Amino acid sequence: MSSAPSLHGGNRIDEAQRLGCRPEQLLDASASLVPFPPSRALQGCLRRALTDNTLRDYPDRSHQRLRDVISNWHGVDPLMVLPGNGAAELFTWAARDAASEGVSGLPSPGFADYGRALRCWQACQQALPLPLSWSGEMPQPFPLLSDTDVLWITNPHNPTGQLWSRASLEPLLARYQLVICDEAFLPLVPDGESQSLVSLVVNHPNLVVIRSLTKLFAVAGLRLGYAIGTPERLQRWQQWRDPWPLNGLAIAAGIALMADRPAFERWIARVQEWVAQEGLWMQTQLRCLPGIRSYPSAANFLLIRGDVSLVPLRERMAHRRVLLRDCRSFAELGERWLRIGLQQRSGNRRILAAFKALLR
Repeated sequence: MSSAPSLHGGNRIDEAQRLGCRPEQLLDASASLVPFPPSRALQGCLRRALTDNTLRDYPDRSHQRLRDVISNWHGVDPLMVLPGNGAAELFTWAARDAASEGVSGLPSPGFADYGRALRCWQACQQALPLPLSWSGEMPQPFPLLSDTDVLWITNPHNPTGQLWSRASLEPLLARYQLVICDEAFLPLVPDGESQSLVSLVVNHPNLVVIRSLTKLFAVAGLRLGYAIGTPERLQRWQQWRDPWPLNGLAIAAGIALMADRPAFERWIARVQEWVAQEGLWMQTQLRCLPGIRSYPSAANFLLIRGDVSLVPLRERMAHRRVLLRDCRSFAELGERWLRIGLQQRSGNRRILAAFKALLR
């Protein structure tokens, strides 16, 4: 049995083995996923896959139907869409392009997978420290400028939850050789789409926007993301990758989830209402707890800072069957920080009850 907790979120099976319990006994607030059960469209799609040829046939290498539904949702040409085996695969190809452009600037603290992708190609990278204090006004102006050739942006930012304004991001496109904007969490943010850079891609060939269905539909196991960029760039990525990067289930699920626009819009509205209500409620409750400070967030996760190391608290919470995200894997943070993925009200009450029992 392992004695060390994972420094990444979403490892419920490993944590259950470490803690000597069943995975379903754990409330996993270490991963920032929507807490709702699978949509009807997704359930129906997966049932059909057992009886049609989805599992038997090789997947469509062109991903034409999936590209069509994604492009229709965003109002772009299908040639500007490239589905991927999760956003992580697409970061790898973005990093290969970034390596040829020069030094990449990575806002820090930030998502560690960008650095992983850049190291695949021995690319130069530079940390761009973010201020670790911010107001609750959203969206906010992007606070960084650098002399790097490439800029990686996460909007809303992970792990802080800050939503950057499109008005502050658009001028950056004239400053950098390549801008990679990760909008994985943006569909979850109330009115977040108004800050998206997707519509700018057609006139800015140095811009790539990467999205994911993982957070929105809680389908991390399916691995489904997509990039929006110029056809020339995406065709190059297509030539670099494996012959069948997406499995048939992921392709079918993506089509089922996005082809029915009214159902997709209803799901997004439900998710955004949950983020707005539970985010505000949870932040209000956390302010009443001693020894920790909760930071404003537009996303479905909250960053907290302790007066002292929170590593022992995270472990005690785990033994109470509540998993929180250890932030030591985020550069510029460390032992005094934890991230909480929002749950439904009952789950959020469970998190608070554990906090109250331990923060005395």
